[in-house]
Amino acid sequence: MQRLAFILLLLTGLNTFAQQKKSRPNIILFLVDDMGIMDTSVPFCGEVMPLNKRYHTPNMERLAKQGMKFTNAYAQPVCTPTRTSLLTGMNTARTHITNWTSPNKNEPTDAKDEQFGPLNWNINGLSNTPQTENTVYATTFPQLLKNAGYYTIHVGKAHWGSMGTPGSNPYNLGFMVNIAGHSAGHPQSYLSEQRYGNLPGKAQAQAVPDLQEYYNTGTFLTEALTLEAKKAMETPIARKEPFYLNLAHYAVHVPLMADKRFVQRYYDAGLDSAEAKYASMIEGMDKSLGDIMNFLTTKGVAENTIIIFMSDNGGLDAHGRGGPVNTHNYPFRSGKGSVYEGGIREPMLVKWPGVTKPQSINTNPVIIDDFFPTILDWAGISNKKTIQKLDGLSLIPTLKNPAVKLTERPLVFHYPKKWTNEKEKDERLLGINYYSALRYGQWKLIYRMRSQELELYDLSKDISEKNNLAAANPAETKKLAGILGKTLKERGAQMPVASSTSKPVPFPDEVTIR
Repeated sequence: MQRLAFILLLLTGLNTFAQQKKSRPNIILFLVDDMGIMDTSVPFCGEVMPLNKRYHTPNMERLAKQGMKFTNAYAQPVCTPTRTSLLTGMNTARTHITNWTSPNKNEPTDAKDEQFGPLNWNINGLSNTPQTENTVYATTFPQLLKNAGYYTIHVGKAHWGSMGTPGSNPYNLGFMVNIAGHSAGHPQSYLSEQRYGNLPGKAQAQAVPDLQEYYNTGTFLTEALTLEAKKAMETPIARKEPFYLNLAHYAVHVPLMADKRFVQRYYDAGLDSAEAKYASMIEGMDKSLGDIMNFLTTKGVAENTIIIFMSDNGGLDAHGRGGPVNTHNYPFRSGKGSVYEGGIREPMLVKWPGVTKPQSINTNPVIIDDFFPTILDWAGISNKKTIQKLDGLSLIPTLKNPAVKLTERPLVFHYPKKWTNEKEKDERLLGINYYSALRYGQWKLIYRMRSQELELYDLSKDISEKNNLAAANPAETKKLAGILGKTLKERGAQMPVASSTSKPVPFPDEVTIR
């Protein structure tokens, strides 16, 4: 009798485990490169704007109808800081990865500056070992997913570490499958006729690997990656295993190249060559999203698959685009490389079948750091043992009910670097080079390190950041400067060092309010 009871108990336990394993959701992060919040027909700022009418993204519209739209979602001003914060749950102020990493080991990417000397930051990115020089050592969420039985897939751009370091290889960061992910931050070419950059004698570090079967087939890079992602998902679906797919498109990063399937409509609409190419790449990216959604439905797993749509930084504005600056993300100010809203506010959509309410809108300020704990909560991983301290917050409560307000907390953007050479007046206009920023509730504080000036904006009334309230509201400015300074210090943030004095720039809570 005891033996029978033991067998029944064992079978019950195995059945419970099987049910838990079966019920764990698949998770797909659909990550776009350099896509601005206005580069879509989905309106993210309350009403349809002129730029929304330029772009054709019916599958983003479809995803927004099926799930939740976040209107205050943020990343960092450039790619590697965002991508490493995503994988580690650490804010860039803590990782010391505050600029994009070079494909080449130990090669800084900062532009030279007369006022400030070079900063000793983690120029080689992220590593899974503490011995790697100039890297942050951390536990990644794909590794934790893999440990918990998830089939982990990476397809597309990685850009987590430089060549010759562990972070350049997605297999070292928890992925079981890697297609086209390496140390470079953009493709050498999107065209199969150019072998995505792999022409003999012409290949550079940015040549996209692993796609030989598509050479000379007329397959645009975005399409090739989509086809590979679908192939990779076949294995866990056949095995009935939960999977995580990190589909990280190279689009819409430069070089701007026409996706011939879509570009003619934009020429016909009167766009210049650069903007027509850009819009065609947006539409090709959107087709990829639709193809992935259709695939999930065909395979019968759509209702057990969570989809997150996100971009890694704001859209290009000052560089490589057609038309005047400060227009490409309008009504948001500036673009990639900037701590103004155009450089950090992102198009974010989440479909959690049976949980997120269709066509719902979430106004909570959220940041890429939050993805780490949220994804692990989705996977049912309660024991989040990590080397690092997490800065992100799980979004599960507000995903279940957008009326739930997250705890008011500092969202920090830290760029103590020179991204690109610009004149002083253009730096001020665009909010690039040596800036930090804080989003706290309705307020946005900007700290300009060159002049140690503070700017204050009320984003509930001024999404274009035109009306600097710092002088008119010194009390709020001082309060937020205190929060930003305290948070930066707690996270061990690096500040640029003046060449003339060899002293670091004061933290924002240490400057005089003007």
